[in-house]
Amino acid sequence: MKALRRIVLILFVLTALAAGAAGWWAWSGYQRFAHAPLEGIESGDSLVVERGDTLRRVVGRLRAQGIDAGRDLEWRLLARQLDAGDRIQAGEYALEPGMSPARLLEHMRDGRVVRHRFTIVEGWNIRELRAALGRAAPLVQTLESVDDAALMALLGREGVHPEGRFLPETYTYDRGDSDLDLLRRAADDLDRALAAAWQSRAEELPLDGPEEALVLASIVEKETGIAEERPLIAGVFTRRLRLGMRLQTDPTVIYGMGAEFDGNIRRRDLATDTPYNTYIHAGLPPTPIAMAGVAALRAAPRPEAPDALFFVAVGDGSGRHVFSPTLEGHNAAVREYVRRYRERHGPR
Repeated sequence: MKALRRIVLILFVLTALAAGAAGWWAWSGYQRFAHAPLEGIESGDSLVVERGDTLRRVVGRLRAQGIDAGRDLEWRLLARQLDAGDRIQAGEYALEPGMSPARLLEHMRDGRVVRHRFTIVEGWNIRELRAALGRAAPLVQTLESVDDAALMALLGREGVHPEGRFLPETYTYDRGDSDLDLLRRAADDLDRALAAAWQSRAEELPLDGPEEALVLASIVEKETGIAEERPLIAGVFTRRLRLGMRLQTDPTVIYGMGAEFDGNIRRRDLATDTPYNTYIHAGLPPTPIAMAGVAALRAAPRPEAPDALFFVAVGDGSGRHVFSPTLEGHNAAVREYVRRYRERHGPR
Protein backbone atom coordinates (compact mmCIF):
# COMPACT_ATOMS: atom_id res chain seq x y z
CA MET A 1 0.00 0.00 0.00
CA LYS A 2 2.86 2.35 0.87
CA ALA A 3 4.51 1.51 -2.46
CA LEU A 4 1.29 2.40 -4.32
CA ARG A 5 1.04 5.72 -2.54
CA ARG A 6 4.65 6.46 -3.39
CA ILE A 7 4.00 5.69 -7.05
CA VAL A 8 0.89 7.90 -7.09
CA LEU A 9 2.83 10.73 -5.43
CA ILE A 10 5.66 10.39 -7.93
CA LEU A 11 3.20 10.44 -10.84
CA PHE A 12 1.50 13.52 -9.41
CA VAL A 13 4.80 15.33 -9.03
CA LEU A 14 5.90 14.38 -12.54
CA THR A 15 2.57 15.53 -13.98
CA ALA A 16 2.84 18.83 -12.13
CA LEU A 17 6.39 19.31 -13.35
CA ALA A 18 5.37 18.51 -16.91
CA ALA A 19 2.45 20.92 -16.72
CA GLY A 20 4.71 23.58 -15.26
CA ALA A 21 7.31 23.00 -17.94
CA ALA A 22 4.64 23.18 -20.64
CA GLY A 23 3.24 26.38 -19.12
CA TRP A 24 6.70 27.90 -18.85
CA TRP A 25 7.43 26.96 -22.45
CA ALA A 26 4.12 28.46 -23.62
CA TRP A 27 4.68 31.64 -21.58
CA SER A 28 8.23 31.98 -22.91
CA GLY A 29 6.97 31.54 -26.46
CA TYR A 30 4.27 34.16 -25.90
CA GLN A 31 6.84 36.60 -24.48
CA ARG A 32 9.10 36.03 -27.46
CA PHE A 33 6.19 36.75 -29.81
CA ALA A 34 5.14 39.88 -27.91
CA HIS A 35 8.55 41.51 -27.74
CA ALA A 36 10.59 40.09 -30.60
CA PRO A 37 10.87 42.15 -33.85
CA LEU A 38 8.24 41.47 -36.48
CA GLU A 39 10.01 39.88 -39.42
CA GLY A 40 9.58 41.36 -42.89
CA ILE A 41 9.31 45.06 -42.03
CA GLU A 42 11.35 47.35 -44.27
CA SER A 43 12.21 50.99 -43.75
CA GLY A 44 9.36 53.24 -44.89
CA ASP A 45 6.64 50.61 -44.44
CA SER A 46 3.33 51.62 -42.91
CA LEU A 47 0.06 50.00 -41.90
CA VAL A 48 -3.32 51.59 -42.65
CA VAL A 49 -6.14 50.76 -40.23
CA GLU A 50 -9.58 51.57 -41.57
CA ARG A 51 -12.57 52.51 -39.45
CA GLY A 52 -14.29 49.37 -38.16
CA ASP A 53 -11.27 47.12 -38.68
CA THR A 54 -11.06 44.20 -36.24
CA LEU A 55 -7.78 43.00 -34.79
CA ARG A 56 -7.99 39.92 -36.96
CA ARG A 57 -8.37 42.04 -40.08
CA VAL A 58 -5.43 44.22 -39.08
CA VAL A 59 -3.23 41.17 -38.53
CA GLY A 60 -4.35 39.83 -41.90
CA ARG A 61 -3.29 43.09 -43.49
CA LEU A 62 0.16 42.69 -41.94
CA ARG A 63 0.46 39.22 -43.45
CA ALA A 64 -0.68 40.55 -46.84
CA GLN A 65 2.23 43.00 -46.69
CA GLY A 66 4.67 40.10 -46.31
CA ILE A 67 5.19 40.46 -42.57
CA ASP A 68 5.47 37.35 -40.38
CA ALA A 69 2.72 38.26 -37.93
CA GLY A 70 2.49 35.06 -35.88
CA ARG A 71 -0.75 33.43 -34.75
CA ASP A 72 -4.10 35.09 -34.16
CA LEU A 73 -4.32 33.56 -30.67
CA GLU A 74 -1.12 35.31 -29.59
CA TRP A 75 -2.43 38.63 -30.88
CA ARG A 76 -5.69 38.18 -28.96
CA LEU A 77 -3.81 37.38 -25.74
CA LEU A 78 -1.52 40.37 -26.25
CA ALA A 79 -4.46 42.68 -27.00
CA ARG A 80 -6.15 41.53 -23.78
CA GLN A 81 -2.97 42.11 -21.78
CA LEU A 82 -2.55 45.62 -23.23
CA ASP A 83 -6.27 46.46 -23.07
CA ALA A 84 -6.17 47.12 -26.81
CA GLY A 85 -8.67 44.66 -28.27
CA ASP A 86 -11.53 47.09 -28.88
CA ARG A 87 -9.49 50.30 -28.71
CA ILE A 88 -7.59 50.13 -31.99
CA GLN A 89 -7.83 53.52 -33.68
CA ALA A 90 -8.08 54.14 -37.40
CA GLY A 91 -5.16 55.77 -39.15
CA GLU A 92 -1.77 55.19 -40.70
CA TYR A 93 0.95 53.70 -38.51
CA ALA A 94 4.67 53.65 -39.21
CA LEU A 95 6.18 50.16 -39.32
CA GLU A 96 9.78 50.47 -38.21
CA PRO A 97 12.39 47.71 -38.51
CA GLY A 98 12.73 46.13 -35.07
CA MET A 99 9.15 46.95 -34.05
CA SER A 100 7.51 44.29 -31.87
CA PRO A 101 3.85 43.27 -31.82
CA ALA A 102 3.52 44.84 -28.36
CA ARG A 103 4.84 48.21 -29.53
CA LEU A 104 2.68 48.17 -32.65
CA LEU A 105 -0.43 47.36 -30.60
CA GLU A 106 0.38 50.15 -28.15
CA HIS A 107 0.67 52.60 -31.06
CA MET A 108 -2.67 51.48 -32.48
CA ARG A 109 -4.33 51.58 -29.06
CA ASP A 110 -3.02 55.11 -28.35
CA GLY A 111 -3.58 56.45 -31.87
CA ARG A 112 0.08 57.31 -32.55
CA VAL A 113 -0.59 57.76 -36.25
CA VAL A 114 1.79 59.06 -38.90
CA ARG A 115 1.48 62.84 -39.22
CA HIS A 116 2.18 64.23 -42.67
CA ARG A 117 3.22 67.84 -43.22
CA PHE A 118 2.38 70.47 -45.80
CA THR A 119 3.90 73.97 -45.74
CA ILE A 120 2.24 77.04 -47.18
CA VAL A 121 5.18 79.30 -48.00
CA GLU A 122 5.10 83.01 -47.21
CA GLY A 123 4.70 84.98 -50.41
CA TRP A 124 3.04 82.23 -52.44
CA ASN A 125 0.11 83.28 -54.59
CA ILE A 126 -3.02 81.17 -54.98
CA ARG A 127 -1.74 79.51 -58.18
CA GLU A 128 1.44 78.37 -56.45
CA LEU A 129 -0.50 77.16 -53.42
CA ARG A 130 -2.91 75.10 -55.48
CA ALA A 131 -0.11 73.61 -57.58
CA ALA A 132 1.77 72.53 -54.44
CA LEU A 133 -1.41 71.08 -52.93
CA GLY A 134 -1.93 69.04 -56.09
CA ARG A 135 1.48 67.44 -55.58
CA ALA A 136 1.01 66.70 -51.87
CA ALA A 137 0.74 63.02 -50.96
CA PRO A 138 -1.09 61.29 -49.38
CA LEU A 139 -3.47 64.26 -49.18
CA VAL A 140 -6.78 63.30 -50.80
CA GLN A 141 -7.20 65.40 -53.94
CA THR A 142 -10.71 66.79 -54.41
CA LEU A 143 -10.09 70.18 -56.05
CA GLU A 144 -8.58 69.34 -59.46
CA SER A 145 -11.68 70.46 -61.36
CA VAL A 146 -12.79 73.14 -58.88
CA ASP A 147 -12.07 76.76 -59.85
CA ASP A 148 -11.15 79.46 -57.36
CA ALA A 149 -14.67 80.84 -57.01
CA ALA A 150 -16.13 77.38 -56.35
CA LEU A 151 -13.31 76.65 -53.91
CA MET A 152 -14.16 79.69 -51.82
CA ALA A 153 -17.85 78.73 -51.89
CA LEU A 154 -16.94 75.27 -50.57
CA LEU A 155 -15.11 77.02 -47.75
CA GLY A 156 -18.20 79.04 -46.89
CA ARG A 157 -16.66 82.25 -48.32
CA GLU A 158 -18.66 82.72 -51.50
CA GLY A 159 -17.66 85.83 -53.43
CA VAL A 160 -14.37 86.28 -51.55
CA HIS A 161 -11.20 86.49 -53.66
CA PRO A 162 -8.90 83.56 -52.73
CA GLU A 163 -5.64 85.50 -52.86
CA GLY A 164 -4.00 85.97 -49.48
CA ARG A 165 -6.74 84.07 -47.62
CA PHE A 166 -4.62 81.19 -46.31
CA LEU A 167 -2.07 81.57 -43.53
CA PRO A 168 1.47 80.44 -44.36
CA GLU A 169 2.37 77.76 -41.82
CA THR A 170 3.37 74.11 -41.70
CA TYR A 171 0.21 72.04 -41.29
CA THR A 172 0.12 68.44 -40.12
CA TYR A 173 -2.52 66.10 -41.44
CA ASP A 174 -3.47 62.42 -41.32
CA ARG A 175 -3.86 60.02 -44.22
CA GLY A 176 -7.44 60.39 -45.39
CA ASP A 177 -7.55 64.19 -44.92
CA SER A 178 -8.31 66.17 -48.07
CA ASP A 179 -6.89 69.28 -49.70
CA LEU A 180 -10.12 71.06 -48.77
CA ASP A 181 -9.70 70.06 -45.11
CA LEU A 182 -6.25 71.62 -45.05
CA LEU A 183 -7.32 74.82 -46.81
CA ARG A 184 -10.23 75.22 -44.41
CA ARG A 185 -7.80 75.16 -41.48
CA ALA A 186 -5.45 77.60 -43.22
CA ALA A 187 -8.30 80.00 -43.99
CA ASP A 188 -9.56 79.89 -40.39
CA ASP A 189 -6.01 80.48 -39.12
CA LEU A 190 -5.66 83.48 -41.41
CA ASP A 191 -8.90 84.95 -40.07
CA ARG A 192 -7.68 84.61 -36.49
CA ALA A 193 -4.21 86.01 -37.21
CA LEU A 194 -5.64 88.97 -39.13
CA ALA A 195 -8.16 89.75 -36.39
CA ALA A 196 -5.42 89.67 -33.74
CA ALA A 197 -3.16 91.92 -35.84
CA TRP A 198 -5.95 94.44 -36.44
CA GLN A 199 -6.89 94.40 -32.77
CA SER A 200 -3.37 95.64 -31.89
CA ARG A 201 -3.25 98.28 -34.67
CA ALA A 202 -1.73 101.70 -34.31
CA GLU A 203 -3.94 104.78 -34.16
CA GLU A 204 -4.92 106.91 -37.17
CA LEU A 205 -4.02 104.40 -39.84
CA PRO A 206 -4.88 105.25 -43.47
CA LEU A 207 -6.45 101.80 -43.76
CA ASP A 208 -10.17 101.15 -43.97
CA GLY A 209 -10.39 98.02 -41.83
CA PRO A 210 -8.63 94.66 -41.62
CA GLU A 211 -9.23 93.83 -45.30
CA GLU A 212 -7.00 96.70 -46.39
CA ALA A 213 -4.48 95.69 -43.74
CA LEU A 214 -4.38 92.24 -45.37
CA VAL A 215 -3.71 93.79 -48.79
CA LEU A 216 -0.90 95.91 -47.36
CA ALA A 217 0.55 92.91 -45.50
CA SER A 218 0.74 90.96 -48.76
CA ILE A 219 2.74 93.78 -50.38
CA VAL A 220 5.07 93.93 -47.38
CA GLU A 221 5.53 90.17 -47.62
CA LYS A 222 6.63 90.42 -51.25
CA GLU A 223 8.90 93.41 -50.69
CA THR A 224 11.16 91.94 -48.02
CA GLY A 225 12.16 88.68 -46.39
CA ILE A 226 13.92 90.49 -43.54
CA ALA A 227 11.74 90.30 -40.44
CA GLU A 228 12.86 93.58 -38.86
CA GLU A 229 12.28 95.47 -42.12
CA ARG A 230 8.63 94.61 -42.42
CA PRO A 231 7.37 97.41 -40.11
CA LEU A 232 9.68 99.83 -41.96
CA ILE A 233 8.29 98.83 -45.36
CA ALA A 234 4.76 99.12 -43.95
CA GLY A 235 5.72 102.57 -42.68
CA VAL A 236 6.76 103.76 -46.14
CA PHE A 237 3.50 102.65 -47.71
CA THR A 238 1.20 103.94 -44.96
CA ARG A 239 2.91 107.33 -45.15
CA ARG A 240 2.44 107.39 -48.93
CA LEU A 241 -1.22 106.49 -48.50
CA ARG A 242 -1.63 109.25 -45.95
CA LEU A 243 -0.04 111.81 -48.30
CA GLY A 244 -1.98 110.59 -51.36
CA MET A 245 1.17 109.36 -53.13
CA ARG A 246 1.06 106.33 -55.37
CA LEU A 247 2.60 103.24 -53.84
CA GLN A 248 4.69 102.46 -56.95
CA THR A 249 5.60 98.95 -55.80
CA ASP A 250 6.87 96.43 -58.35
CA PRO A 251 5.30 93.31 -56.78
CA THR A 252 1.81 94.63 -57.50
CA VAL A 253 2.74 95.24 -61.13
CA ILE A 254 4.18 91.73 -61.40
CA TYR A 255 1.01 90.26 -59.90
CA GLY A 256 -1.11 92.11 -62.44
CA MET A 257 1.04 90.69 -65.26
CA GLY A 258 0.15 87.15 -64.18
CA ALA A 259 1.57 84.43 -66.41
CA GLU A 260 3.16 87.04 -68.70
CA PHE A 261 5.82 87.82 -66.12
CA ASP A 262 9.08 86.18 -67.24
CA GLY A 263 11.30 87.20 -64.34
CA ASN A 264 12.02 90.72 -65.60
CA ILE A 265 9.98 93.87 -65.15
CA ARG A 266 10.41 96.44 -67.91
CA ARG A 267 9.54 100.09 -68.32
CA ARG A 268 6.61 99.19 -70.56
CA ASP A 269 5.26 96.91 -67.83
CA LEU A 270 5.19 99.85 -65.42
CA ALA A 271 3.05 101.69 -67.97
CA THR A 272 0.65 98.80 -68.65
CA ASP A 273 -2.74 99.46 -67.11
CA THR A 274 -3.96 96.66 -64.84
CA PRO A 275 -5.98 97.02 -61.62
CA TYR A 276 -2.79 96.08 -59.73
CA ASN A 277 -0.43 98.62 -61.31
CA THR A 278 0.29 100.96 -58.39
CA TYR A 279 2.43 103.16 -60.66
CA ILE A 280 -0.80 104.11 -62.46
CA HIS A 281 -3.52 103.69 -59.84
CA ALA A 282 -3.53 105.43 -56.47
CA GLY A 283 -4.19 103.57 -53.25
CA LEU A 284 -4.03 99.88 -52.55
CA PRO A 285 -4.66 97.21 -55.20
CA PRO A 286 -8.09 95.57 -55.17
CA THR A 287 -6.99 92.32 -53.46
CA PRO A 288 -3.97 90.88 -51.70
CA ILE A 289 -1.18 89.78 -54.05
CA ALA A 290 0.23 86.90 -51.97
CA MET A 291 -0.09 84.89 -48.79
CA ALA A 292 1.19 87.07 -45.94
CA GLY A 293 2.80 85.45 -42.91
CA VAL A 294 2.16 86.40 -39.30
CA ALA A 295 5.07 88.86 -39.18
CA ALA A 296 3.78 90.80 -42.21
CA LEU A 297 0.23 90.71 -40.84
CA ARG A 298 1.45 92.27 -37.60
CA ALA A 299 3.63 94.84 -39.36
CA ALA A 300 0.96 96.23 -41.70
CA PRO A 301 -1.25 97.80 -38.98
CA ARG A 302 1.75 98.76 -36.79
CA PRO A 303 4.08 100.60 -39.17
CA GLU A 304 7.39 102.24 -38.29
CA ALA A 305 9.75 104.65 -40.15
CA PRO A 306 7.46 107.69 -39.81
CA ASP A 307 9.64 109.89 -42.06
CA ALA A 308 10.67 107.43 -44.81
CA LEU A 309 9.00 107.68 -48.21
CA PHE A 310 11.39 105.62 -50.32
CA PHE A 311 13.46 102.47 -50.10
CA VAL A 312 15.78 100.54 -52.38
CA ALA A 313 17.85 97.38 -52.01
CA VAL A 314 21.33 97.81 -50.57
CA GLY A 315 22.70 95.76 -53.46
CA ASP A 316 25.12 93.63 -51.46
CA GLY A 317 23.10 90.41 -51.71
CA SER A 318 21.80 90.64 -48.13
CA GLY A 319 18.23 91.44 -49.18
CA ARG A 320 18.24 94.53 -46.98
CA HIS A 321 17.08 98.00 -47.98
CA VAL A 322 18.08 101.65 -47.55
CA PHE A 323 15.23 103.92 -46.39
CA SER A 324 15.13 107.60 -47.33
CA PRO A 325 12.80 110.49 -46.40
CA THR A 326 13.58 112.50 -49.55
CA LEU A 327 13.77 111.82 -53.27
CA GLU A 328 17.28 113.23 -53.31
CA GLY A 329 18.42 110.76 -50.68
CA HIS A 330 16.63 107.95 -52.48
CA ASN A 331 18.31 108.76 -55.80
CA ALA A 332 21.69 108.66 -54.10
CA ALA A 333 20.82 105.26 -52.60
CA VAL A 334 19.75 104.02 -56.05
CA ARG A 335 23.10 105.11 -57.53
CA GLU A 336 24.89 103.25 -54.77
CA TYR A 337 22.75 100.18 -55.42
CA VAL A 338 23.66 100.25 -59.13
CA ARG A 339 27.36 100.61 -58.29
CA ARG A 340 27.30 97.63 -55.95
CA TYR A 341 25.24 95.59 -58.38
CA ARG A 342 27.80 96.16 -61.14
CA GLU A 343 30.62 95.21 -58.80
CA ARG A 344 28.92 91.91 -58.13
CA HIS A 345 27.43 91.12 -61.54
CA GLY A 346 29.17 93.30 -64.08
CA PRO A 347 27.51 96.00 -66.25
CA ARG A 348 23.84 95.43 -67.05
